[in-house]
Amino acid sequence: MRIALLAALVSCADGPLQSKTRRFLMGLSCDELQFLAEFLGASIIASDGRCRCSSAQLAEQVAEFQKARAATAPRHSADQDHKMILLLEFLSRSGVQQIPVAVRASHA
Repeated sequence: MRIALLAALVSCADGPLQSKTRRFLMGLSCDELQFLAEFLGASIIASDGRCRCSSAQLAEQVAEFQKARAATAPRHSADQDHKMILLLEFLSRSGVQQIPVAVRASHA
């Protein structure tokens, strides 16, 4: 599963940044990779299309995702803060800016 997550996340990165993104992702745990994939998956599911977002729009989407996750797991933890930092770093390193406008965490 780890290899599939790595490949999927790297494929989301801009072409020239894929190598740098792969090196970053190689240091993450499977749980951390799943968190990043959940953000991207929630973005895709919640959208009809894709748009190029500004940094401010992307930050707003990350905040919405964090709020939706907090609603499903109300107890805040240092682990969640750590994962949000990793998400922001992943988005920065990968050049991912094509995120749908509406982002929601999936509710299972």
